[in-house]
Amino acid sequence: MKPQWIILALLFCLPGLTLPTTLEKRAVQLDIEGAIGPATTDYVERGFSQANEAEARLIILRIDTPGGLDASMREIIKQIIASPIPVVAYVAPSGARAASAGTYIVYAAHVAAMAPATSIGTATPVQLGGAGTLPPGKDKDEKGGKAPESGGSDMKRKMVNDAVAYIKGLARMRGRNAEWAEKAVREAATLTAEEALQRRVVDLVATDIGELLRQLDGRKINVLGKEVVLDTDGLMLQRLEPDWRNRLLTVLTDPNIAYILMLLGIYGLIFELSNPGAIVPGVLGSICLLMALFAFQVLPINYAGLALMLLGVLLMVAEAFVPSFGILGIGGVAAFTLGSILLTDTGIPGFGIHLELILGFAITSALLFILGLGMILKARRNPVHTGSEELLRQTATALEDFDREGWVRLHSERWRALTTRPVKRGDRLRVTAVDGLTVHVTPIEEKTP
Repeated sequence: MKPQWIILALLFCLPGLTLPTTLEKRAVQLDIEGAIGPATTDYVERGFSQANEAEARLIILRIDTPGGLDASMREIIKQIIASPIPVVAYVAPSGARAASAGTYIVYAAHVAAMAPATSIGTATPVQLGGAGTLPPGKDKDEKGGKAPESGGSDMKRKMVNDAVAYIKGLARMRGRNAEWAEKAVREAATLTAEEALQRRVVDLVATDIGELLRQLDGRKINVLGKEVVLDTDGLMLQRLEPDWRNRLLTVLTDPNIAYILMLLGIYGLIFELSNPGAIVPGVLGSICLLMALFAFQVLPINYAGLALMLLGVLLMVAEAFVPSFGILGIGGVAAFTLGSILLTDTGIPGFGIHLELILGFAITSALLFILGLGMILKARRNPVHTGSEELLRQTATALEDFDREGWVRLHSERWRALTTRPVKRGDRLRVTAVDGLTVHVTPIEEKTP
């Protein structure tokens, strides 16, 4: 008998080594909680990839979010639209909400569901840097009434119109209420779960995942242009938790953490430059600054605020070097505080820096640079009082006559001295150098009246 036939016989006959005949039906659950940002996008993208590898039958996005960044939201929606696996957006548990960016994600899903006592809406985009006001005469529509987006600038109107077109396109693609979607963007309208079901904003209301799967069984949906009938009976639910990389990305992209890392990096480099050779402050400062720059690369920051912060630090450092009666220091603290406030002035929930943190660092920076660095520089300018360096420029007295080498009294001690000029006993001598236990001296010329 050939070896390959023996191997096949063993595989079929030995207990526990039978070949699988069917794949286990599986659904993958991803939890979108808190503000939607780069870390959320990374988590969803890798979750979709794992679901495809596991040949899952269904992806459930459990949503509880106040909103987030527009770029991150659009990346998630692209994943949903291109997914060959049906995606269910489920606003849960009770008390959760799908506000702002969460509303768009719910509209993009193949099936939209909500738990009782949840809400959806307030999808008005937030202008980065704050909203302005409409130019005079532009706060009225063609009929003389108040424009829906009055109170915003031209940029604000462009953002609102773009968001309306985007969410209406999603609504028409999934057969949902496009009229209310526009109202959610222009008027920040909200709905409860029951109201959303009545107005065709969502497809069903379910108290938990089990009931959700029961209601989905046998439902027909369109996935990439093909009609698919959901078979959720006996489906095994697998919940994917964020791994260490995603948790690290979540921490780094927190604006408060990025702000602290940036300041620690600046402090470390300043102290390394003021104390060359310390090494530790420079190394740690460089690492912190690089991590902060990575975070700011993916966060919506205001570069004018960042420039004001750097100007404030430079002014506070200059106060320690240049006497200005506090003018540079006060200006530095003001510029630093204002720049910190403007750094992430987006109005997006979860992407702002706490005012208490800003004030704490402003006061600490002022004390550190103006007082601390000033005291260090003052100590450096003071004369040395210990060690061999302290003997320089001191006055010694000759104990004997000598032309080149002899003995002198210095600090009540006998020292061997070298000189290039003749010295007489009792002459006052100036110490010019110290070489071990020998001092180099030169006579002090007496001024005649």
